[in-house]
Amino acid sequence: MEWFYLPVSAVVTDAGVYDWTDLEEPLNSIASRGHQSVFRFYLDSPGEPSGVPEYLLEEGLATNTYEDHDNQGMSVSPDYNDPRLIDELEDFIAALGSRYDGDPRIGFIQLGLLGFWGEWHTFPHDGSGSSGDWSPPVAIQQRVLEAYTEAFTKTKLQARYPDSNNTGLNVGYHDDSFAVETLPGPGWHFVDQLRQAGVTEKWLTQPIGGELGGEIQQCIFDSPMRCPVVEEGADNDFSGSVQATHASWILNQYAFAPGYTGQALINAAAASQSLGYRFQATAFSVSHGPKKGQSDLNVMVRNVGIAPFYYDWPIQIAAVGRDGQIVRTWTTSWQLTGLKPGMSLQWNTPLKTSGISSGDYTLLMRPANPLASGVPLRFANDSQDRTLAGWLTMGRSHFPAS
Repeated sequence: MEWFYLPVSAVVTDAGVYDWTDLEEPLNSIASRGHQSVFRFYLDSPGEPSGVPEYLLEEGLATNTYEDHDNQGMSVSPDYNDPRLIDELEDFIAALGSRYDGDPRIGFIQLGLLGFWGEWHTFPHDGSGSSGDWSPPVAIQQRVLEAYTEAFTKTKLQARYPDSNNTGLNVGYHDDSFAVETLPGPGWHFVDQLRQAGVTEKWLTQPIGGELGGEIQQCIFDSPMRCPVVEEGADNDFSGSVQATHASWILNQYAFAPGYTGQALINAAAASQSLGYRFQATAFSVSHGPKKGQSDLNVMVRNVGIAPFYYDWPIQIAAVGRDGQIVRTWTTSWQLTGLKPGMSLQWNTPLKTSGISSGDYTLLMRPANPLASGVPLRFANDSQDRTLAGWLTMGRSHFPAS
């Protein structure tokens, strides 16, 4: 997957008027590499021009200027109490969902929109200091949450913070200070918040992701003991944070620019592999029942990773002849989302073989990526890609004359 974010103003050109060009470009570019996207929209990102739609500013939407977070007055924090702003956000979310819910180019959508960087906070302007409280009110947060969950019923969503407002909603979470403020202890770390909200098991159905703390990206896979201690009680523990959160993906810009070398690169690759699901097929068998022209396939699979796969991509079976060509493909009713970590399942399905010439065939299996030319979901088996790229080779089977 690849991550990006965009200002709301890049799409909202007037009240209820949308130009999707600036969203389509990264979606198409990322899809051209066979990858799915993770993204968020923002109104206010320190150090970037304001993401508030221009028409709202022209109509007199109140804003606050600030110098924090190296902003130097570039962005502004909007008045989240202004009904014109929340009305536009609800309309925008509805339009976004109508156009993009279930789009195979998208892996996850972060809620964004509110607070600095779209992270739902305005610290230090959150009532803790003398500058007042610029935070989006709870009622506004709830309206945004409800708008998103109504607009997106297929594409998975992620919120920045676990709290009582979102515990019962179909949203996962993203920890944007991963391995710095993740593990429990001070009461406000990410796992503390999961516990306080009563959603420590939500990862079973909703995805967890985030961003590796920027302060430790350059050292955590090389010399973690020499990483800066950002705060008292900071984690500096990548593997422990993965195990505690069951994270499926983590943003790490340093891995690509300037990039790791040597042992740090090896360690970073292993850390990446520790995230999310890890599927293995452990056994398969084919039996020929009383029905002529039908064989019954049984496959035993297990998940030895730390998270589920959150979409039910169609699982296909293919029979390959001696010439290396697929002679028939079957689509099963098997569901990837049911394969939780530590679980083994036996999948079975009938294969209608009528019309296939009697003989020996190699049986293959794959979860079909709905993204055209998307990177295949691969099994952790030596026989993955052995016969055909993107397919797991299970073994040989004889189909009798039908």
